[in-house]
Amino acid sequence: MAQLLQSILGGANQGLLWALLALGVFISFRILNFADLTAEGSFALGGAVVASLITKGLEPALSSLIAFLAGTLAGLCTGILNTKLKIPAILSGILTMIGLYSINIRIMGTSNTSLLRLTTVITYFENLFKIPKIYATLILGVLVVGIIIAVLYWFFGTEVGSAIRATGDNENMCRALGINTDNTKILALMISNGLIALSGAMVAQQQSFSDVNMGIGAIVIGLASIIIGETFMSQKFPFWAKMIFIVLGSVIYRVLITLIIYANIMEPYDIKLLTAVLVIIALALPRIKSLFKNNNFKRVKNNNRG
Repeated sequence: MAQLLQSILGGANQGLLWALLALGVFISFRILNFADLTAEGSFALGGAVVASLITKGLEPALSSLIAFLAGTLAGLCTGILNTKLKIPAILSGILTMIGLYSINIRIMGTSNTSLLRLTTVITYFENLFKIPKIYATLILGVLVVGIIIAVLYWFFGTEVGSAIRATGDNENMCRALGINTDNTKILALMISNGLIALSGAMVAQQQSFSDVNMGIGAIVIGLASIIIGETFMSQKFPFWAKMIFIVLGSVIYRVLITLIIYANIMEPYDIKLLTAVLVIIALALPRIKSLFKNNNFKRVKNNNRG
């Protein structure tokens, strides 16, 4: 029983760190309505930058901040490709993602970098509170996610943040009102990919290594977390509550994966298949619900006629 609880707590910790990725994907896919596939490259970029800097002796927190800034540059590239060069959104993200693969290897100097026995933000919390790694990760995850949600809630309530949200809702109307939608798109993509890179940096420090392929499937994981979170929330919920439910979705997703592996229901290499199936089911639910409602309506209508 104790081992099961430890596994669940470990899954929740992973969910909190990956929640930053989910929030980044939420900004691009839901708020901006931009199908950005840069995420897989940005996530690995965050891990590559933080691993490279920590191994060179830089302070872990500062390394994580630089990883965030590196992610914003990746978002800037995607934004410029789309807004200035008029390359379609999906293709812009793919091009940046492909380019980042080589850049990440150059940053680390190899395809993977170990952080074992090096000071990370997690080991810092371990030493600060004199607690095991699993609890240090939990404290760090809650703290970072809480700060990010507070900052995003404040930012999207400002004039610039409101312009970004309006651009996602109706770009043509925003242009008619004199808003430079190119700039709002670029800024939103920078914030989105910055958070995704920060997530990669945190995950790399938690697992004590960074790998050039660690971002594979990141976009699907982010979407799965968002969709799971959205099943619990209503459109009437305030913006801050929606972000909390997305974090909750990320935690639930990771705990489910942990329990499946713990119960030996599936092999670890089947997890990505499971993730794809979960996303398909979640995306199909509105359509399934609509079909059921229409069928029930027709059945009631026919009964009334009879």
